Amino acid sequence: MPLIAHMVGHTWTLFLEAAPWLLLGLAIAGLLKAWIPERRMAAALGGKGLWPTTKAAFIGAPLPLCSCGVIPAAFGLHRAGASRASTTAFLIATPETGADSVGASYALLGPFFTVLRPVAAVASGIITGMLSGLAPATPVRRSPGVEGNSCCGSSCGGGEEEQVKSTIGCDTGCCSTSSASASDKPRSPWRRTAEGLHYAITDILDDFSLWLVVGLVVAGITITFVPPSALAQYGSGWPAMLAMLVVGVPLYVCATESTPIAAAMLLAGVSPGAVLVFLLAGPATNIGTVGALYKEFGARYVAVYLSGISGCALAFGWLTDAIVGRLDINVVAQLHASRDLVPEWLALICGLLLIVLAVPILRAPLLQLLQRPESSAR
Repeated sequence: MPLIAHMVGHTWTLFLEAAPWLLLGLAIAGLLKAWIPERRMAAALGGKGLWPTTKAAFIGAPLPLCSCGVIPAAFGLHRAGASRASTTAFLIATPETGADSVGASYALLGPFFTVLRPVAAVASGIITGMLSGLAPATPVRRSPGVEGNSCCGSSCGGGEEEQVKSTIGCDTGCCSTSSASASDKPRSPWRRTAEGLHYAITDILDDFSLWLVVGLVVAGITITFVPPSALAQYGSGWPAMLAMLVVGVPLYVCATESTPIAAAMLLAGVSPGAVLVFLLAGPATNIGTVGALYKEFGARYVAVYLSGISGCALAFGWLTDAIVGRLDINVVAQLHASRDLVPEWLALICGLLLIVLAVPILRAPLLQLLQRPESSAR
């Protein structure tokens, strides 16, 4: 019984830690749907090649989203026309670093990691994004109300890249008619925002909520049996980096939360390279993320995604140890007590709100409020 209580407690704690960022990710997805024209999104991030993928990585790097919170935002981008490579780069660069974690890195890990960490995160996102082309294309589940999307997706192409192109350049037949009819009905700012939030709460949240629950439970079990502090015993070298990778992949830990853990590992004697592996693999993956990606993109994509992250983490870890040893850099930082970024009361409110939004019966009144006519909403 005490062991079960510990697992439940860890799972609930992880849920409360993730809830504010999940809500933020849903809000970002809804606002993207409401305010950024999907043709513009497809034109900016929908093409093949290095440049759109690089842009997506740099767009995501400063955002303060964890590996769970980035899922709704990334799905919103993908369904709005962003290519799979761009979506992958965004998925990886966003949780591995952020404006908040950079400050925490400087305070707890020193200037070396402050520079190294975001550089490695962006590079990992770009590399894995380019590698995502190795997985077969899957049909894109377009968001409702796309400018000519439902028609163009069937008449102008069937694959992922073809559907992206259809949102940009399909201008014949029913596609142009649909686009014109959409532009004939201007919507107020309230209506556009409400429709975007409605889409995020229903389509996107429903798609990954089950996998999120599974992922948090697995993460809670992992923490119960393998606490992060236990990783310090592995020291340095390839065994240490592989151990960090094995534990970091299923573990739920955000970029900011992983920083004091990394500092404690450095003080315990873990090599900088092994610590970097944890900082890259931990925030970018967990069971919930893997399950959601499997549902959206398929098993072969998940294999490429995990292989890319793992390979990049190990490569940058090895390179870090080599640089530190060659230049004799002292990266041991003193562990300072850090304040929680989100107060407990706010995390609890966000957790309860997320539960309400995830249960169709409970969220029905809120959806009705979002669907109210503009005159009654004012």
